[in-house]
Amino acid sequence: MFVIIYKKFFIGLSIAFVVVALTAVFVYGLPLGIDFKGGSQLQVNYTTDRPELAHIKELLKNTPVATATIQPSGTSSIIIKSDTITESEKNNVVAALHSDAPTLTEESFTTIGPSVGAELKRKAITSIMLVLIAIILFVAYAFRKVARPVSAWKYGLAVIIALIHDIAIPLGAFALLGHFYGAELDTLFVVALLTTLALSIADTIVVFDRIREHLGAKQGISFATLVGESLSETFARSINTSLMVLIMVVTLAIVGPTSTRLFAIVLAIGMFFGTYSSIFLASPLLVIFEQSQKKKK
Repeated sequence: MFVIIYKKFFIGLSIAFVVVALTAVFVYGLPLGIDFKGGSQLQVNYTTDRPELAHIKELLKNTPVATATIQPSGTSSIIIKSDTITESEKNNVVAALHSDAPTLTEESFTTIGPSVGAELKRKAITSIMLVLIAIILFVAYAFRKVARPVSAWKYGLAVIIALIHDIAIPLGAFALLGHFYGAELDTLFVVALLTTLALSIADTIVVFDRIREHLGAKQGISFATLVGESLSETFARSINTSLMVLIMVVTLAIVGPTSTRLFAIVLAIGMFFGTYSSIFLASPLLVIFEQSQKKKK
């Protein structure tokens, strides 16, 4: 299959994706939302035409949220994200907005303390690490009887590399979204990341399982040919499944509510590159491992 023939190109492309993503993370950083760093979020709705954001910032320049992030929501609402403010300070903010829009209504007000935010951040990192460990243990158990021509632990290594790829690229994408569009990382991002990992590993295991079946049923053909045949047999299934999910996620990003738009965008990015890693990275890596092992003999 062409994936195996041009395996070095596809692996190199994956490396380039990861390098660009990690560079974006190091240069721009990850913009943590109030879920992880603590703070307050106020959402208000304009029953008349919503003013320009520049005008709203002018109204709030003498309030406790003068340096806050202000984002439009839907067609008539705004979301104000700031450091932690009290109930009385929030009332001052609403009053300042009321001075220009008497019919303004408050939709929601949420405050998360720094300690709670730190706890959520710790639990998010822990959950991702536990998922990665569980996946690695599952692969090690599922392929424990595979010894030739590639050792079972190398299947696990290919999975680990693919998962690093699947985590790094959404992180880099979010760093860019945060820098250029003011996006903030919240708990929905973690949900999107975990969903991406689950779908990606499912595709990878399907291909690896077909390789394992062929190892027992087909003798006398090269490992590269066997992997290529396995990919050919599962290629349409992987692409069609991912494409259907991707269409739904992209639709949610375009026409869905503002509150889930970033979640849908991150999930769409993760789905695309997760499918890419299952087909164009994990399996070619097995062939590279096998060829490297041959050279050592």
